[in-house]
Amino acid sequence: MKMNHTLFATIFFLMLFGCTKKFDAINTNPNASLDSRADWLATSMITSITSSDISSTKSFMQPFMLGKYILWSENQESYQYNALGQAGFGRITVLRNVDPMLKYAQTLGDPAISASYQGLAHFLRAWQFFQLTMQVGDIPYSQALKGESEKIIKPAYDAQKTVFIGILNELDQADEAFSKGKNFSGDFIYNGDVTKWRKLANSFQLHVLMNLYKKTNDNELNVIQRFKTVSARPLMQSYTDNFAVTYIDTKGYSYPWSKTSKQNNSFTIYPMVSSTLIDSLKAKNDRRLFYYAEPSDSLKKKGFTADNFNAYLGIEPSDAYSKTTTSRSNGAFSDVNKRYVDLYNAEPVSLFSHWELQFILAEATVRGWISGTSAQSYYAAGIQSSMNFLSNFTPSNYNHGVVMDANYIATYPTTVALSGSAENQIKQIITQKYMAGFLQGADYNAWYEFRRTGYPVFKLNSNTNLNTPSSQFPVRWTYPQTELDNNADNYKAAIQSQYGGVDDVNQVMWLLK
Repeated sequence: MKMNHTLFATIFFLMLFGCTKKFDAINTNPNASLDSRADWLATSMITSITSSDISSTKSFMQPFMLGKYILWSENQESYQYNALGQAGFGRITVLRNVDPMLKYAQTLGDPAISASYQGLAHFLRAWQFFQLTMQVGDIPYSQALKGESEKIIKPAYDAQKTVFIGILNELDQADEAFSKGKNFSGDFIYNGDVTKWRKLANSFQLHVLMNLYKKTNDNELNVIQRFKTVSARPLMQSYTDNFAVTYIDTKGYSYPWSKTSKQNNSFTIYPMVSSTLIDSLKAKNDRRLFYYAEPSDSLKKKGFTADNFNAYLGIEPSDAYSKTTTSRSNGAFSDVNKRYVDLYNAEPVSLFSHWELQFILAEATVRGWISGTSAQSYYAAGIQSSMNFLSNFTPSNYNHGVVMDANYIATYPTTVALSGSAENQIKQIITQKYMAGFLQGADYNAWYEFRRTGYPVFKLNSNTNLNTPSSQFPVRWTYPQTELDNNADNYKAAIQSQYGGVDDVNQVMWLLK
C-alpha cells in the first residue's frame, strides 16, 4: 500500500529531464528502449489515474459533495445540489501508454516481468473504461486508442453491455497474467507486489459484477456464476491491501486536504459535515464520528464536551444555501476532523478498499449469489476493517478522547447486526459502506451506490435541487463537447441508440434498467 516515494521522485525527474532533450536527440533511434522504459510508463499511468480519482484541495472535496458527505459554504456548489455537467474522455487518452509499456517490457527478456506488465495493462484499462462508462453509458471501447495502430481517429461507440463484457474479460486476463508474473518496477502503490495487484484485480471484478445486479438473467453476462468463480480467487485480506495512495511532506505529494508549509490549501474554511453521515453515526453510537469530525462550536458553548455524541451537528445537504451559511456563521455545524488539515499524511486515500470488498461479499450473500460464509461475517469484517484503518492512522490527540480499541472494534458489529428482510439487510450493508467511505473511494462511489440501490436515502428538496426537473435526481453525466466536435457521427449514433437522440442527465443508461 505504501508509496515508494524515492523511486517515484527519481522516475518523475528522469521523465521530466527526458522531455527537455532536443527533438533530434530523442528521435535518433525511435525503436531504441533508451527512449523510454516500461517502469517509467507504468509510473506515469498510475500517477495519472490516481491523480484523476484523487484530486487536491477543493477538487478533492467535490465528489464528497455529490455523495452528501460534505456541504460547501463558499458558494452554492453544483454537485451538492445535484447539477451534473459533461464528463471528460481524458481517461481514455491516459491509456495511450499501455502499448508502449508492453513493448518495452518485452525487450527486458523476462517472460514473468512481461506478464506482470500485461496484468497491469489489463487492470488499468478495465479501471478506466469502467469509471467512464459508469458516468455516461456507451463509450468507445473496441476501437479506442487505435489511432496510431489502425488509423482510427473517430472510434465507434460500443454498447454498454459490450463494454462491461470487455472489462470483465480484461480483469480475468489480469488475474491470469499476474498469476504468471513476478514483482516489477514503476509501481508506487504496492511497490510492484504482483500478489497484491492480483488480489486487487479480482476484488475489483466483484465490484464490477455487483453493479450488474439487475442483469442476472443475461446468460451472456453470467453475473452470478462469474461472481462465484472470482470470489474463489485470491482477494484482498486487510486494509493493507487497499488500492491507496500514501502521502509525504513534499509539495504536490501531501494529503489532498492538508494545509501545511508544503501545501497551500486556502479552502479549509469552507466544508461542513452532513447530517446524512453524522446522524447515521450518532444513531448507531459509532465512534468513527470522533475520528471524522469536529464538535460544533455552538454546542460546545452549551456545555457539551468533545467526547459526547451530542456535541456533533450535521447539516442537511439539500438545505438552502442561505440557511447553510447562517449555520456556519453561528458555529452550528461540525467541521471535518482537524487531522485532515493539520497532517501531511493524515491517512492513505483508497480508490478501492478491503472494506468495500467485504460489503460487496455481504450483499452477494444476502442476494444468494454465494454461500459458505454468513452475510453477517462479511458485514462485520467490513466495519472492522474501516475501524482498524482509522484507529491505525489517527493520532490519539485527534480522536477527542474516544478510543476505538480492539474490544470495541470486535464487539461493535453485533450492535448493528443484519436483521429483517433481504432488502433491509442490503440497506444496512450499503449504509455501513457509506459510513466507511468518508473521504475515501474513487470518484463518485457513494453517489453510484445511491443511484444503484437508493441507499442511504438522499433528501430531494425541489426548492434547492438544481437538476431539471427539480422533482428528480439526475442519473448520468452528458458526453463531452469534444465528442460532438470531433466524433459527431459516432456520438449521434450512440445517443440515438441509447436515449432516443437526447443527451441529458436524466436519461437512464442500460446498466440501470
